[in-house]
Amino acid sequence: MDVGAVEARTRGIRGRARELEWIGRLVESADGPGPKVLVLTGEPGAGKSTLLDHAVDVAAVRGRRVLRVRGCEGEQGLDFAGVHQLLSPVLRDVDRLPARQRDALRHAFGMDDGDGGQVPEPLVIRSGVLTLLSEAATERPLLIVVDDAQWLDVGSLDVLAFVARRLEGERMALLLAAREESVPARFDRDFPHLATGPLDGAEAGLLLDEQPNPPRGKARAQIIEQAAGNPLALIELARAFAKGPGLQRPGAIEALPLTTRLERLFAADLPGLPQETRHALLLAAAAGTDRLSDVLHAVPGLDDPEVWRPAEEAGLVRVENGEVRLRHPLIRFAVHQAASFADRREAHLALAAAFAHEPDRRAWHLAAAAFGPDEEVADALAQSAERSRRRGGYAAAATALERSAELTPDAERRAGRLLAAAVSAMYAGYPQWVGEIAARVGTLTQDPKLLAEASLCGGWSLAVTLRHQDSLGFLLPVAETMATAAPDLALDALATAATPAYNSGDPANRAELQRVGDLIPPQPDRSGRLWADAVARPFTDRETLLRRLHDLAGPSWEEGPVLDPTMLGELIMLGATAWILDETDLSIRLLGRAMDHFRPTATAGTNCTVTQALALALFDSGAWTAAGSAAEEAFSLAAEAGADNVAVGAPILQATLRALRGDHTGARERAAEAVRGIELSKSRSLYVRHCQALGMAALAEGDHGAAYEHLRRVFTQDPTPAPVHHHASLYHLADLAAAAVRVGQADDARAVLRAVEDVLGTPRSSRLDTIMHRATALLSPPDDAEPHFLSALADPAGTRWPFERALAQLDFAEWLRRRRRAAEARPLLAVALEVFERLDARPWTERATAELRAAGVTVTDSTAPEAVAGLTPQELQIAQLAAEGLTNRDIGARLYLSPRTIGFHLHKIFPKLGITGRAQLRDVLGR
Repeated sequence: MDVGAVEARTRGIRGRARELEWIGRLVESADGPGPKVLVLTGEPGAGKSTLLDHAVDVAAVRGRRVLRVRGCEGEQGLDFAGVHQLLSPVLRDVDRLPARQRDALRHAFGMDDGDGGQVPEPLVIRSGVLTLLSEAATERPLLIVVDDAQWLDVGSLDVLAFVARRLEGERMALLLAAREESVPARFDRDFPHLATGPLDGAEAGLLLDEQPNPPRGKARAQIIEQAAGNPLALIELARAFAKGPGLQRPGAIEALPLTTRLERLFAADLPGLPQETRHALLLAAAAGTDRLSDVLHAVPGLDDPEVWRPAEEAGLVRVENGEVRLRHPLIRFAVHQAASFADRREAHLALAAAFAHEPDRRAWHLAAAAFGPDEEVADALAQSAERSRRRGGYAAAATALERSAELTPDAERRAGRLLAAAVSAMYAGYPQWVGEIAARVGTLTQDPKLLAEASLCGGWSLAVTLRHQDSLGFLLPVAETMATAAPDLALDALATAATPAYNSGDPANRAELQRVGDLIPPQPDRSGRLWADAVARPFTDRETLLRRLHDLAGPSWEEGPVLDPTMLGELIMLGATAWILDETDLSIRLLGRAMDHFRPTATAGTNCTVTQALALALFDSGAWTAAGSAAEEAFSLAAEAGADNVAVGAPILQATLRALRGDHTGARERAAEAVRGIELSKSRSLYVRHCQALGMAALAEGDHGAAYEHLRRVFTQDPTPAPVHHHASLYHLADLAAAAVRVGQADDARAVLRAVEDVLGTPRSSRLDTIMHRATALLSPPDDAEPHFLSALADPAGTRWPFERALAQLDFAEWLRRRRRAAEARPLLAVALEVFERLDARPWTERATAELRAAGVTVTDSTAPEAVAGLTPQELQIAQLAAEGLTNRDIGARLYLSPRTIGFHLHKIFPKLGITGRAQLRDVLGR
């Protein structure tokens, strides 16, 4: 299409100047700077598809390649159907991908032989799609156009969201349209939205004037009023008024709601069409797709162009390039609703027969034709669900099982299928859906075990949210009632309950966790029981817990395959237990291994929870860049999964990292965003971490008074202070003491210290030993402080928590220098400064540098930390991997980015580091 034709069509788009400008910028950004994603929203008939057509035209004029997909309600149950449609023009290149990605895509799209083989990892499927798209954009920039996203299958939405978050540096842009009330959860935040609102009165009038028979007088005013600015409604109502005198009587339009009105208008021409054309349209509507190429040859007669000609003349379909398309999705609903149930049933049965070679489609058409419960059809859907599950399509499996349950005559079997649907939805990572399905099981059965399993699913659905008490209300009764009848089920419930019990921080919940755990008979030790015991008693039974942890977390957990979801769950709980017991290195290894081996059987909700746990362990260990990347990933996963505990917690960790690196303003802003509209009083772990973020921001700014106030809130104001959270609060005692001595609150801090000593007892972890001795030294009379400083630094294991140890070294060096013992202070300051520089903890770097100079050492600023400080966390991670000798393809596979994106980042990294090639990276990063 030439430029003149595009400009002419653009002029015909009324009232959309702002939208056209945004789309123009987006198309341009496919090969340049600017936002790479735009979500176009609006009510049905608002003109979103017209704007997408305009984007395609503009892309063609500007030399872009276009890949396009339209969601179809009838294919929502077919996992990856949408992304398969999107990629169909480039699927021939799938064999050029890296082996794992190639095999994963071939398996997901049914391109390999049979259903056997290993289920592909979701991340490998998604990164394979990203690589395929990136390769497609090699010769020409690529515009990805998605219409009716609200009807895409869940697997395709997951893939598109993954791609959308990784377009920086790619020669691609993505334009997605969805109904404003049905924007998929993966796109309802984090991306720019552009609402396609109603036309104003003037533009509506101009649009009416462009119709073949523009209405006048009262009819015109009536149409403008009733259409309420909806372009499609304006056009269709004008057409209906021109054709149907009966509709021109007063009040004819007002009697119908807008959506129903439009659907009936779309079907108004049906009675005048030939019988074979009406039959063809009904088959198309029943097929659930507006792209009819796969239906044309499935049913005899549909591939005859003369069958479709009357529908095309009536404006119901478009025939282009051998394809038949419904002019608008609402036509499908209108045609479907205009038919009787008997006719619809006949159409679905015909399609089921036509798709006999496609058992999944056949099963869904048989289900649509079912007059009532039908065990044979229910079985077919259950088998379809199993095929989806083996392909990693758990959302499709849950949908099929839910419908299968509705068609199952026997109530007990129906309950079992609903429970299986809830489990598949859990593996797909949709907590709210799990809860909804599980709640229905209780209305169908009195079987205690089925009810308990449903309650376990319901409790899990709440465990990743902030509704800790509600979650425990499901889980603890299951653990108690099944303690002797089904001990394995009871332990699963107890282990699941331990997470909300920890997050709530309520002593009553921990006591109940311990009481119920004692009811479950002794069995071979499992990580679930260990995790529950660690949550209930992290300090008072430390030696026993450590012995059990190391007995369970043997070498087999750090090597060899993770074979099933049960093993993966055990690995995660061992990693969490190691973290709570300050076995930080072990925690990182176990949780990192879990992330490396995540299978489709793991849930998105669990995935984000594990990612956040790994981020916290990395933060504790001083791997701050990796912690920041993990927190960012956890937040993205949580937003998709509806896991608000992580959606709040991950940004709080990001805020803490900003504070420690000197961005106190950004830290406070991120912390405020994290808790906006959230009440943290029932989630004490998040409350404490939020106080820490604000306290460290104040310390970074040098406002010790504000720092003291924030950190003091992690302990109660009682005459005998107590930790607000039995575990999390204790790690902030030394920072509280440091702020207290600067603002004259040492006595109050000493009261807190005494209370913590009573709670903590002995033995303690090396980490807590450092914290407690540092706090004691800071709060002791000057002449009594040295032994405690020495004790804080005595254990070499303290180097596993480098920032906390460096703070103790800095405090001790300051104490020494004030006593004119500068020679002893200098080595401590030098070591602390190296740690602060490596971590990019700028406020503390400046403080240590000033102390060294005061101690008589000439300090020259290192250029390397400054250069590295200019890198984003992702850029630093890429630079480190490149310095290790990994290729762009290797790095992309590790980070789930395309090789082209890695190259783009490296070209930005080199100038920042003052180098010209990757061979110099090792030298720069080594400095």
